[in-house]
Amino acid sequence: MKVLAFNCSPNMENGNTALILNPFLEGIEEEGGKIELFYLRKLKINPCLGEFSCWVKTPGECIHDDDMNILYPKFKEADIIVFGTPVYVDGMPGPMKNLIDRLLPLLEPYIEIRDGHCRHPKRYKQKRVKLVLVANCGFWEMDNFNPLLVHMQAICKNAGWEYAGALLRPHGGVFGYMLKKGYPVQDIREAAKEAGRELVKYGEMREETLRVVSRELLPLEEYVKVLNQIFRRVQE
Repeated sequence: MKVLAFNCSPNMENGNTALILNPFLEGIEEEGGKIELFYLRKLKINPCLGEFSCWVKTPGECIHDDDMNILYPKFKEADIIVFGTPVYVDGMPGPMKNLIDRLLPLLEPYIEIRDGHCRHPKRYKQKRVKLVLVANCGFWEMDNFNPLLVHMQAICKNAGWEYAGALLRPHGGVFGYMLKKGYPVQDIREAAKEAGRELVKYGEMREETLRVVSRELLPLEEYVKVLNQIFRRVQE
């Protein structure tokens, strides 16, 4: 099973996103998944110019000569695609959107009706691909993920991918701190790893496992107080 994973945080392995993404990928690997992990910050991916050469002039080939040429074959071969990302302004960071926009050459320009809705057909025959979202948010409430979730689910429908679920870490701004200080939060990382195992073994992740990943760290008022104290100390 080939897994194509992206850490879309500009903080890469040192960010809060990696605290959930890495154990999740470890769980997949423990069940035999072959993982390729890319850090978007290290890749050169130009934005789509919207002139559709990849559809009409050079079908299937983008005019840009950048690192997407490395990724296109991997998207075609992947069984599972994983996007790990922080929530930025109610959605995904710009580099992640650039990458997704640049997947246009993998689709045909024609329109078909699929499940009662207009879609573009795939240019290449491909097995059923599962997509998993791993997301971290600095705000406390779970509903801060809603715009990103709706967007990712729509992307899956357009790409013909199966949306396999999301590992969501709300009020993640103190998670790394609590891990370092020895607070009893290691179960969250263990649950992320278990979710990876479940995805490979059963083709899906249990809701009980995902709830542990998202469980409350601190009450709302205390979280706001602690996070503000951290920022004040940083500014001093």
